[in-house]
Amino acid sequence: MDHHFTEIEGKMAHEPLAHSSTFSDETKDKMEHDSLVYSPRSIARATTTGIPVGDQGVAVLRGPLIVGAGPAGLACAALLTMLYIPYVLLERDVCVASMWHRRTYRRLCLHLPKRYCELPLMHFPRTYPTYPTRQQFLVYLNEYMRAFGIRPFFSLEVVAAEYNGEYWCVRTKDVIPTGTLNGQSGEESIREYRSKWLIVATGENAEPVVPDMPGIHNFKGQVMHSCDYRSGESFQGKKVLVVGCGNSGMEVSLDLANHNVHTSMAVRRSGHVLPREVMGISTFSLSVWLLKFLRVQIVDRILLLLAWFILGDTAQIGIPRPSMGPMELKQVSGKTPVLDVGTIAQIKSGNIKVFPAIRSFQEYGVEFTNGRIESFDVVILATGYKSNVPYWLKENEFFSQQSGFPNKPNEWKGKDGLYAAGFSRRGLLGVSMDATKIAEDIAQSYNNIYKLQRS
Repeated sequence: MDHHFTEIEGKMAHEPLAHSSTFSDETKDKMEHDSLVYSPRSIARATTTGIPVGDQGVAVLRGPLIVGAGPAGLACAALLTMLYIPYVLLERDVCVASMWHRRTYRRLCLHLPKRYCELPLMHFPRTYPTYPTRQQFLVYLNEYMRAFGIRPFFSLEVVAAEYNGEYWCVRTKDVIPTGTLNGQSGEESIREYRSKWLIVATGENAEPVVPDMPGIHNFKGQVMHSCDYRSGESFQGKKVLVVGCGNSGMEVSLDLANHNVHTSMAVRRSGHVLPREVMGISTFSLSVWLLKFLRVQIVDRILLLLAWFILGDTAQIGIPRPSMGPMELKQVSGKTPVLDVGTIAQIKSGNIKVFPAIRSFQEYGVEFTNGRIESFDVVILATGYKSNVPYWLKENEFFSQQSGFPNKPNEWKGKDGLYAAGFSRRGLLGVSMDATKIAEDIAQSYNNIYKLQRS
């Protein structure tokens, strides 16, 4: 298995989006002979979307509909496959895990040890490091698709979904190439799918957040979101300001500094920074173990004491801590502490300058809240992401129309067959937990329905 991962990793390094998954022989044979699971042969008989569509352009599905082919959607698909439940997986992009493919910087590694980041039913290879790289994680996802015969339908954007009393009616928009040579996009085709179960797996980070800061449109330099940042190589010789000190802001700043770029970071609000490891032990693993025996407030005191010994007082370098401890704040608000991988050392050495929040932009610079004005060539907005669920899901009891998250923390099940996968703010570990509960719940409902029909 490890050798197979290495081979795929080499191929994806040269052409990551073109290397699509294929069925393993065992999975292919199993699916070909089971009428409850979509197979390559049945797909070939269907329409271009892979689902037989009636005269009115409406497809009534036997099993659940999954929206989003990120890690959460793939995990649900794999578990449903093993339960012999047919499903349809829709993805608006041309690849799975599009955020990992298109919106991540090259130096990215998983922030937590790999054992906390595995999807259901498949471990990472033993040869992978404790913190797999972005490329290794993409190889893992590709092999995950191959192992479970997952075949998403790409370039299908969900524009609306609502419950009609019997089915979830999901309308999609796809772009059909016209074959013209003038660069125009194709013709839009609208189609509707109906299912008794709708799994929302579009994730917590579907859309970048771009705040409207005073004067930003007057700035003559380059403004970009961190989702478009790849490496500091192209910024050498420029003065770059990174706005935000979350995990993305800290790592983008570190990458710029490592490429000898004149790097500054604007700290908009307080935040917790913890060392990724304490004496070789993952800080996350340590906190999970401590929480088994101690109250969260005591665990926070221990973590902050260790952070002070290793990193020092971050308030002294311009990054104040919130009054609430890191683990308690995570439980209350979902805000994740930053795990430092070297940024604090670069700040202390002077390679990264820290400024307070931005008051306003000028033509060639920025005025900060302390009155200081600095010139910059590039501003990178590490201002986070948001859910896109409110834009298309016509439902406001389970999902919040403001945040796009379930109204209650850690909720995964709504009414009428509505589910949320990957919205628990617990990373890939939460994705696996959600997917397992969702698949088991749907299996019970699915089997009850079709047992009644057969009897």
